[in-house]
Amino acid sequence: MTVAVTNQGPPIPERLHSHLFDKFYRVLEDRAPGMGTGLGLSICKGIVEAHGGRIWVESPVADNAGARLPSLCPSCPTHRCSNG
Repeated sequence: MTVAVTNQGPPIPERLHSHLFDKFYRVLEDRAPGMGTGLGLSICKGIVEAHGGRIWVESPVADNAGARLPSLCPSCPTHRCSNG
């Protein structure tokens, strides 16, 4: 299963892509007061990888803007997904 989150904001420079999932990393340009802790994407990566998947960044998406964060998780076997 693939899930992707996309925004239409400014693009994320390619030189920063490898750091986006580091704990406490925040893009310098976005370090306004009250603008997060830099843990969100690190937590997402931990959850996705704990399920055997991977997550990455694609930016810019279109017209030199936006970012997409696709995550790919393998399908879970039926016996693991059932509630019974």
